[in-house]
Amino acid sequence: MAIIRSFRELRAYQQTRQEAQRVFVMTQTFPKEEKFSMTDQVRRSSRAVKSMIAEAWGHRRYQAAFVSKLADAIGEANETQSWLDDALDCGYISKAQHQDFDAAWQGIGGMINNMINKADEFCSSAR
Repeated sequence: MAIIRSFRELRAYQQTRQEAQRVFVMTQTFPKEEKFSMTDQVRRSSRAVKSMIAEAWGHRRYQAAFVSKLADAIGEANETQSWLDDALDCGYISKAQHQDFDAAWQGIGGMINNMINKADEFCSSAR
């Protein structure tokens, strides 16, 4: 594994940052009455994934803390997918948009899961 010096170099972080921005742009089309419910929630959960990856990077000195934060990140990615289901059900996004977003967030979950599975490699470089 190449030496990674910053969480910003992690592919999972980069992908999540890009997808969180896509969620932000997409939610700008949601009705105003959704501002404090669905819009805020899906934006928060998508951004939380990115933040938790960064936080996990800071905790990698302790493998259990690293894995725990990454597990939380997967939970937030799943929450984002759930909110996207609601957006589809309410007719705010098309089925094609939903499939595109869902595949992206499923991929992010897979990348995070791979980080968990290779935690010893990530954490050994912090020592």
